Amino acid sequence: MKNVINDWKLILLLCLTLGLAPFFPEPHLWGKLKWIAGGANGMGALDWFDVLFHGFPFLLLIRKTVLSFFNTA
Repeated sequence: MKNVINDWKLILLLCLTLGLAPFFPEPHLWGKLKWIAGGANGMGALDWFDVLFHGFPFLLLIRKTVLSFFNTA
């Protein structure tokens, strides 16, 4: 069985769904990143967990991209 954490299709699906949900009025992760860039004033533990939760698929994507780049070089 293929290792799930290295499956391109699953990682992209997670980025497009969990990573960007909810989609309107703006992706949740984008709003949190803007909040952090503005100084993160008033952010609680749940907000930081939310950043990690919605950002994890993108971390997997970056990891997979870097590993793929170095495996082909």
